[in-house]
Amino acid sequence: MARSSRGRLVADVLSRLSLTHGLPDVIQVDNGPEFTSKALDRWAYENGVKLDFIRPGKPVENAFIESFNVSLRKECLNAHWFETLEEAKIKIEQWRREYNDDRPHSSLGNLTPGEFARNLEPQGTSKTKKLTLQVV
Repeated sequence: MARSSRGRLVADVLSRLSLTHGLPDVIQVDNGPEFTSKALDRWAYENGVKLDFIRPGKPVENAFIESFNVSLRKECLNAHWFETLEEAKIKIEQWRREYNDDRPHSSLGNLTPGEFARNLEPQGTSKTKKLTLQVV
């Protein structure tokens, strides 16, 4: 997929999420092409959202995402042999639902990510809302 279309896809998803959760003040991203695209840069500028890029080669600055990537690789991708793309989509979706809806995470105060998201402070609070993204 072309860089600009992936960036546009990220911008579209962020627009849909903002309808439910509001806009963050800052989005921390790695330097992947979807995040360095003109489409996402335009979306951020038009919505008053700052893009905070981690330093290249410094994944520790994005530790939560790196931890997620390890879990996805170890518990799902390495644990299954996918015969078809459809089978991969089904198994990855099953893992995603378990990860987000059934498994408490110590980094989220022993809430599931779903519970944590539902408990986010409403937009307009005094705290800076920061979102960290990585495309998987």
